[in-house]
Amino acid sequence: MALEHAILVSLTEQAATGYDLARRFDASIGYFWRASHQQIYKTLARMEADGWVSATIEPREGTADKKTYAITDAGREELTRFTAEPSPREALRSDFAVKLRGLADVTAIVEDTRRRRADHVERLDRYEASAKRHYPDPDAVEERERGAYLALRGGILSERMGIAWCDEILDQLETRSDR
Repeated sequence: MALEHAILVSLTEQAATGYDLARRFDASIGYFWRASHQQIYKTLARMEADGWVSATIEPREGTADKKTYAITDAGREELTRFTAEPSPREALRSDFAVKLRGLADVTAIVEDTRRRRADHVERLDRYEASAKRHYPDPDAVEERERGAYLALRGGILSERMGIAWCDEILDQLETRSDR
């Protein structure tokens, strides 16, 4: 997947300025796809040149003009093409897994695992709060919201798995007598 596709998905939900898109990435999409504000603006310019998005400019006095982007028919076609492609399995590239495999310093791994677990708990809390706020009745999720709901559920399940893995690591490493 390219950043372009994450932006197209966001623009199918609502037209937005580059600033608004950057905020969406910080608040939700960024949990699954990271991009700096600069990357978003550069990509929007390229997407506009490719005809995937169009921009309307609203002149403002005393400040920069407001440029709002919307997905075009060509952008929807690209998103449809992208969606139809089989998704490759993401390769696990993890410094933590390499450190764990080597287990050169058990105390450092235990400390790192505790930090990772706390991060998973924090993210899980945010995801669950978002699910409760936006989808109080999972059986009543509207069709247009289903993709966002399922992506959020994937995040929730991933964080739960991360917590369980950290718990297993801590259980194994903290109960060993030969530390």
